[in-house]
Amino acid sequence: MAEAGAHAQVDGQLFEPVAADPSDQPSAMEGVVEVQDATAESKQADQSLRGEYTWTIENWSKVTEPKKYSPNFEIGTHLWRLLVIPRGQNHPGYVSVFLDSPEAAFAPANLSPTANFKLSVINQLNPGAGDFWKESHHKWSAEASDWGFNQFIMLQELQDERAGYIVNDTVKIKVEVTVQRDERYTYDSRQETGYVGLKNQGATCYMNSLLQYLYHLPYFRKAVYHMPTSENDMPHNSLPLALQSLFYKLQYSRTPASTKDLTKSFGWSTMDAFMQHDVQELNRVLCEKLEDKMKGTRVEKVINELFEGHTFNFIECLNVEYKSSRRESFMDLQLDVKGCANIYDSFDRYTQVEVMEGENQYRAEGHGLQDAKKGVLFDDFPPVLQLQLKRFEYDFQRDSMVKINDRYEFFDELDLDKDNGKYLSPQADRSVRNLYKLHSVLVHSGGVHGGHYYAYIRPDGKNWFKFDDTGVTVEDQHKALDEQFGGEDEPTPAGGPLQPVQGPVQEGGDQIGMAGGKRLGGLKFTKFSNAYMLVYVRVSDWNRVMIPVTKDSIAVYLRERLEAEQREKEKRQKEKQEAHLYCHVRIATDADIAEQVGKSQWFDLVDYDRLPPSRTFRVRKLTLFSDFKKQVASELGVSVDQQRFWVWQKRQNKTYRPTARLKADEEKAMIVDLREHREMVHNTAKHALMDLRLYLEIPWPQDTKVQQPNRQDINLFFKYYDPYTEQFKYIGHRYVAKHFRIQDLFQLLAKLAGLSQDTPLQAYEEIKWDPTVMVESLEPSITISTAQLESGDIIVYQKAVPAAPPQGPDASRAMSKGVIDGAGPDGMEVEQGEQQQQQQQQQQVLQQPQPGRQQQLQTDQQ
Repeated sequence: MAEAGAHAQVDGQLFEPVAADPSDQPSAMEGVVEVQDATAESKQADQSLRGEYTWTIENWSKVTEPKKYSPNFEIGTHLWRLLVIPRGQNHPGYVSVFLDSPEAAFAPANLSPTANFKLSVINQLNPGAGDFWKESHHKWSAEASDWGFNQFIMLQELQDERAGYIVNDTVKIKVEVTVQRDERYTYDSRQETGYVGLKNQGATCYMNSLLQYLYHLPYFRKAVYHMPTSENDMPHNSLPLALQSLFYKLQYSRTPASTKDLTKSFGWSTMDAFMQHDVQELNRVLCEKLEDKMKGTRVEKVINELFEGHTFNFIECLNVEYKSSRRESFMDLQLDVKGCANIYDSFDRYTQVEVMEGENQYRAEGHGLQDAKKGVLFDDFPPVLQLQLKRFEYDFQRDSMVKINDRYEFFDELDLDKDNGKYLSPQADRSVRNLYKLHSVLVHSGGVHGGHYYAYIRPDGKNWFKFDDTGVTVEDQHKALDEQFGGEDEPTPAGGPLQPVQGPVQEGGDQIGMAGGKRLGGLKFTKFSNAYMLVYVRVSDWNRVMIPVTKDSIAVYLRERLEAEQREKEKRQKEKQEAHLYCHVRIATDADIAEQVGKSQWFDLVDYDRLPPSRTFRVRKLTLFSDFKKQVASELGVSVDQQRFWVWQKRQNKTYRPTARLKADEEKAMIVDLREHREMVHNTAKHALMDLRLYLEIPWPQDTKVQQPNRQDINLFFKYYDPYTEQFKYIGHRYVAKHFRIQDLFQLLAKLAGLSQDTPLQAYEEIKWDPTVMVESLEPSITISTAQLESGDIIVYQKAVPAAPPQGPDASRAMSKGVIDGAGPDGMEVEQGEQQQQQQQQQQVLQQPQPGRQQQLQTDQQ
């Protein structure tokens, strides 16, 4: 029978929509999720991506609803639920069964799940062998959020008592799900190769290839781990710690590592990360800095032990007895490419004897100008031999740098003892066997003005891997060696088939255009990808250099620190990967408002960005709001029956106020169904998707009782200003009847402010503060309704200003300050930090005749 989604069209008939209905809540049925172990046969189906769920439906014969959803269950970081249509979807006599992804309706296309699944009706008399099952594969989306079988099983067959599908009027339906990774987005190089890559900051591929090669010298890595660092050091300003952290991530992280801390420890700016630097120079500077940091430690000589060799430079006169020589150290060798067919030709040229004669005679001490021969030999080679190939040279005719793309061969093994040790000096130790094995090939792809760098590395001496920034893949030796020789592709006969080429056509080292990705018959094209650095490890030192490095090789305090950083990174990555499934619900209480008003907040009520982390809840979007209230009760210690949630509304005057309580049906819905309120609070799609901000009304102070408003009461918020102490504070909120006069509130407000109940008060409504400050005096005799106050409005009050000058030192101070700085007797201004300009604007507004509230709102709208 054909498989389809509940919206699919089969046999020319459009089925009735069976989309997820917010009002459809799971029935009281039992469900069990079992996550299975990983299988060795499938790398993609690991433990986190496979699972099964069994749905027990009791009282099957009494099911009357046309469609029935199971509770939500999670497999492979995705939420699922089963959908059963007991009487079939447009197919009477059949039972329809679908697997539904309720989150697919709002998840981005690249994050929607793709899975293989198997639906089964369990034979309760013979479980397993007697089950009835069908399986399918699907990619869920907003357009196809469920998938399964319209004619899953005949109703008559299901109800046959001998079949064992219904026992005690109970049906059990099981689904087994294997979520498939989309390799375009979730290629796991650690799982595929055992290694991870490095992120490119902009133009740091050259550095990434160098760091990967150094990391894959375990002796060097172990020495870096042993460099002393302090617990107070930070990776961005400590080179040793930055490199330790980076190597640890390369060794144990499941995702590509960032080099930002390392480049910051170099003193680089963001701009430096977008500029390509010389790799050889970077290698030397890095090793010099590490060598300096290693002084006086147990790893002081490691850099020299690994990379340092010595040359024997000599000059010998031909006609007199005079010789001169000196010994020099080297960390790497620069070998000619132009004019050399292979690496041995380069060494021949490096050690070639030069005859100094004619105008180039040598001035020998005590003998004057003499004919002489000059040359370089090697006293010793290092265990790790770094060879820089001179692919870039200065062309005097063109007066510019050019890249040498000539074919240049190198070999899997390099024997520097060949021809009876012709490269060795007379005093060289001939007992040391200088046979080397190729470890790394660093490649440059492009021209002299730019390109891309990557590396081929053989960590175990057998298998080659390509490290290309974040990508790590298994490669064969032909790609690592032969294809990096440079030169030209072999020509094809004229009229022969077109073949792919590696890049732009080149002529004489200059790029002249693209060949459209094809090789034209009979023509040759220069290969622009070729090796620029080779690393060989001496065979006799291979086991010493490639030593095992485990967590035990890291100091305990450093290991604990790096493990903690790694756990935190993995937590952030997991949250990022699952961000589309979650919503941040941020709540503010009266206690939070009181903490901010008069300190960091002057207008409106609360700044959500200043709330403590405990006020932010990360919950699944499909969480029932009633379940969220239980979580709040558990974490804040406020019972569910004492919680009232209000939504914030952005008014036309750019203020945010809690204007309406969540309705009863909204509190029964899921978080995702409150998207309307998220879009009210934030204009950007990002915030609308991620944030839901609520005001939580709970008893405050804690020893008070929850207020019980009447149906017509409105919720007003109160702030108090003391002109004598210049203190500004939040008093709380109160439900007020609309027929109350302003002055009817004065006794209560005086008590809340700690004043005697007969204290004269002045009240003002806080209207807005952007772009200008605006408050409006409230006549004591008018009613709440006449003042056009509504829920969420803010009343600011203070002691009344006496008509005659008061007496006493405190009074004179109050008069000198005014009601609030810059305000006249008929108005007030609420402080806003140090913004003197806004204070002056408010004073001007308050000293002018005040328009009615309706007139003011009309002005705002204009």
